[in-house]
Amino acid sequence: MTFSWTPHRFSGGALAFDVANSVILRFDGARSIDRFAVEEQLAAFPAAAEQFCAERALFGPIAPVEASNTADFLHLREAIDRHFRAQVLGQADRRTLADLLEAAALMLRSASSETALEAATARSALQLAATPEPDRLKICGNCGWLFLDRSKNRSRTWCDMAVCGNRMKANRHYRRTRKEDTT
Repeated sequence: MTFSWTPHRFSGGALAFDVANSVILRFDGARSIDRFAVEEQLAAFPAAAEQFCAERALFGPIAPVEASNTADFLHLREAIDRHFRAQVLGQADRRTLADLLEAAALMLRSASSETALEAATARSALQLAATPEPDRLKICGNCGWLFLDRSKNRSRTWCDMAVCGNRMKANRHYRRTRKEDTT
């Protein structure tokens, strides 16, 4: 199966969310795909992030994750997902925050430079954790990805209108027309 990092893969609105969203269909054990399980995809992510990530101006050129940091980087990714998903659902507690802070601190200490993906991701996660507007953090109604709602009225329900929004609208239209056909 071929895969490329496209703009849709960076619809989280923050580097930390784009990293967390590298697991496709996270809660569907039969269909879940970890894009970082393939070394080439993990290695290609920083270059794609420089091109597509909403925070690319904050981090500039991003270096790939060092092989010695891969396991800890993946732990950071999971801590990001757990904490912010729980926060959106109103279930965050001091343990999810502590796990996120510990994972971020480890990455900041062990990264070889500020431009390393693991350091940039940790900084992005810390910025999100300190956001004064937690109601802007959301979960996509279609794919379940985390995203930052930067719309003026905070009404976004999809990570990406072009993909998830269209799918949800098409699905709703199909159900509505099918219901009309049966009556």
